[in-house]
Amino acid sequence: MPAQHDIAAETELWDTYAASAFKDDAEPSFCWTQYAGHGPGPELLGDPRSVLEIGCGTGRALAYLAQRGISARGVDLSSVMVKKTTVKWASTGAEFVCAEVLTDLSEHEATYDAVYSIFGAAWFTDPSRLFPLVRQRLKPGGVFAFSQPPAIPGAYGPQGMYKGGFAGKAMFTYRYSYPPAVWERMLTQAGFATAEAHVLDAPHSGHIGTLLVRATAPGQGD
Repeated sequence: MPAQHDIAAETELWDTYAASAFKDDAEPSFCWTQYAGHGPGPELLGDPRSVLEIGCGTGRALAYLAQRGISARGVDLSSVMVKKTTVKWASTGAEFVCAEVLTDLSEHEATYDAVYSIFGAAWFTDPSRLFPLVRQRLKPGGVFAFSQPPAIPGAYGPQGMYKGGFAGKAMFTYRYSYPPAVWERMLTQAGFATAEAHVLDAPHSGHIGTLLVRATAPGQGD
């Protein structure tokens, strides 16, 4: 049975998260993993002139790209977070939009050289609905890349997640976990020409790694 997302409830969850996750003294930075300075950088996106970040959160990655002259647009469900990022990173030229990602991808007709997600909307959105829409928003040969924690062995598909501990108001959402080969198959089924997924080991033995996924749209004339 598909996960039943309650967007209003999830918005409240992410607004609550925004209040604690956003740091006024943060600097622009781009890192795919949960370990600072570990793993690849923005080169996974190729050499884009325009990017869209889905689930842009604190906006640090988008601000990093915008400072390098890239046309950078981000979408996030939390109005609290978008207000904070718009004020914090206004000088970089990055654009932050408050919207539900599936709605924005369906209604906003701009196309991009790259679409990406760092522990963002690609983790929390049904891939059967998300991937075809991302594909439509990419220019020929464009890149879709995302990162998130790898699936726990044997626990695949939508996973329920409460915010914080197990006491207090029940705020929850769903995140999606699959083995790398399944991610690759879902992307090619959604129309991507290539798809590669693997788990990058953590910098310390026995620690949680990072799932890295990169897919490309068909090129001009394909």
